[in-house]
Amino acid sequence: MPSEPVRFLLVDDLVDNLNALEALLAREGLELHRARSGAEALEKMLSHQYALALLDVQMPEMDGYDLAELMRGSARTRKIPIIFLTAADFDERRVFRGYEAGAVDYITKPIDPMILKSKAQVFFELGLQAQELAEQRDRMTRVSRELAGALARVKAHRDNSPLGVVELDCGLVVREWTPGAERMFGRQAREIEGRRIDSCGWLMPGSADALTAFVAEVDASAESSRRSLVLSARHGDGSVLECECYVSVITGQPGVPHSVTLQLHDITERRRAEEIRSTLIGELDHRVKNTLANVQAIARQTLRQTADPKEFSEAFGGRLKSLASAHAILSAESWTSAELRDLVAEQVEQRGLGDHLSISGPPVRLPPAAALRLALALHELGTNAVKYGALSTPQGRVAIAWRIEGSSVVLTWSETGGPRVAAPDRCGFGSTLIRGGSGEGGGASVDWRPEGVVWTISVALGNRSETAPSSEADHFATGAPAANSHTAPEQRGEEAITQDKVVETPTLDGARILVIEDEPIIALDVAGEIEGVGGEVVGIAGNVSEAMNMIKETAPDAVVLDGNLGGERVDAIAEELLNRRIPFCFASGYGREHLPEGMNFVTKVEKPFIYGEISGVLVSLLSQPAMPSSAMA
Repeated sequence: MPSEPVRFLLVDDLVDNLNALEALLAREGLELHRARSGAEALEKMLSHQYALALLDVQMPEMDGYDLAELMRGSARTRKIPIIFLTAADFDERRVFRGYEAGAVDYITKPIDPMILKSKAQVFFELGLQAQELAEQRDRMTRVSRELAGALARVKAHRDNSPLGVVELDCGLVVREWTPGAERMFGRQAREIEGRRIDSCGWLMPGSADALTAFVAEVDASAESSRRSLVLSARHGDGSVLECECYVSVITGQPGVPHSVTLQLHDITERRRAEEIRSTLIGELDHRVKNTLANVQAIARQTLRQTADPKEFSEAFGGRLKSLASAHAILSAESWTSAELRDLVAEQVEQRGLGDHLSISGPPVRLPPAAALRLALALHELGTNAVKYGALSTPQGRVAIAWRIEGSSVVLTWSETGGPRVAAPDRCGFGSTLIRGGSGEGGGASVDWRPEGVVWTISVALGNRSETAPSSEADHFATGAPAANSHTAPEQRGEEAITQDKVVETPTLDGARILVIEDEPIIALDVAGEIEGVGGEVVGIAGNVSEAMNMIKETAPDAVVLDGNLGGERVDAIAEELLNRRIPFCFASGYGREHLPEGMNFVTKVEKPFIYGEISGVLVSLLSQPAMPSSAMA
């Protein structure tokens, strides 16, 4: 039985007639609705679906014929069967008018109960069948939609997988070359599909033979099988990759060809890493011991000059944190070098200097040892400025500038607007660390000017290959970020840096946000976070075409953009947002290499998200000047 009852509508201006009709027609599974006028009947038809309407011909204001004509004029009520009921004498013209108005039958009063019941039975059964068919249709539609969604998710996960998936037929001809395989081997599907593995130049001869032998072995046993192999494959640029390959062979029914699936993982770098691991272990041992020695020296010297345990904890903890920050920057660069601007920026963030600081200077990369020393020096300069110098007063300011002179970089720390300055009676460990920031081949000097101290530190760069090419100095004021510096903390490099703001309780205050995400559950989660902090989600787009339309129609204040939409790249969307100067961030599980090229300045929030990350980034984006449309250049 259908989940809902079949409904008839009884229309008559007399209550007694309605009661009589209900008494005759009442039965299990049938729901009878009554209306005493044409207007009331039309209103009920807008709320419910009816399998039959029994209309009294003679009614005040709107008779049955008029009501029938109005029903035929509406798409919602046009298909409801109508039976006219009348107490008037039989008149062929009136009957013809009833059929012309859309009636399927015409019953005169007094009503013969058997005739009425038999006719109603027909429409009751038709109503049941219609409901059953509708429910079956809905179930099939739902199942089809769920199946399509499941297949789409499987394909999306497969395409997003770091593995290269390749499907072959029984003749070892490539039938499917997935996006993962394209990324791994640098070859497009159109180059490989339709060709045998031993003739397309992809697998090296020995690997092709090993795969062929395994498939032949499975053919002989006529049973599905799987095996792990190590295969050598040629990349599109000519290099050879070593790959772990999971081979799955599924034998088909008689007369049905079997399928071979390869899931490949590039282990070339892992093999190389294994070869140099012993060397790295030795280097690591040296660096750990050297670091521990530095920490021990810092702790000992700090303890000598601080009798109060609390003061020691603060001083030592700050220095240790400064050293750890420098280590993090160097680790991100595989300990090859560190960007001077990054070191300065770390100290700015730790101190929260805000509008009181300005930075200028060309891109400079420091050797690891010099970076560690200078990081400690910058920490001590910042500590002194906050406790005793310019930053101890509201009007004080610090200017940090550097320039390249020959094979050295000269950094100047200038304070103004603070208390009157006089040279100290003695130099503490902090001054020692500052002077030690210059390292071998460098030097440090201090000018105790009454209006503010000025430190000049020269650091030897050693091999100039570690120093980025100098360019026109760019100025950075922490209170006014550059318009094109949408750079996340982990992405600081050659681009201009932005002072990242910590937003403890972000609020979007009605900002209109467009979410572009192809996974519905993720999109709803992001939308919930945005709305939870006062934002308005103006739309959720799941593909490129829909996103482009919504950008034009909704004109959002900011956009959260997924890095990939169902296998489609989002370059066109990102360019459209830039052209319209709409701030946006990427929200993606992809690495930077899979995002639109040339957009490293755009903030990226890594999936899965920590609650508050998206809203925090949006608050930051909306507080910055609009990105110029020429940023792509």
